Amino acid sequence: MYKKILFPIDLQHTKEAKKSLKVAIDEARRSKAKLRVMTAATGFGMPIVASFFDDKTVKKALKEVARQLKAYVDENIPDDIESSAVVVEGNPAELILKQAKKDKIDLIVMSAHNSQIENILLGSCAAKVVRHSDCSVNVVK
Repeated sequence: MYKKILFPIDLQHTKEAKKSLKVAIDEARRSKAKLRVMTAATGFGMPIVASFFDDKTVKKALKEVARQLKAYVDENIPDDIESSAVVVEGNPAELILKQAKKDKIDLIVMSAHNSQIENILLGSCAAKVVRHSDCSVNVVK
């Protein structure tokens, strides 16, 4: 049914994402779909944050995030599933939507985290993705 599945992960909340990872893996197997795992490095793209870090420091931080994501994929995605990983920089909801369009994703499988402060100030990342996505979105609580 699906050819390409996007699984966005917040590397700070891997424990909370276990159920959504299982859903993504199960659907990838059932559909024989490719699984694209992504994480967003937030903050560095914001002018006030970027002003504190030089390019070398930002590149080093992004390289470390990429290392952590690769380790996550290696530990959690079974070998029978074709997968790839990408680190993007900026607002997670916007980047998930952009990556889905870029990769021609059929399904986004993501976790919903309940952070009341984040929801009041920014709105839920999952809610923004559901509202604006051109493809199906499975939000796992």
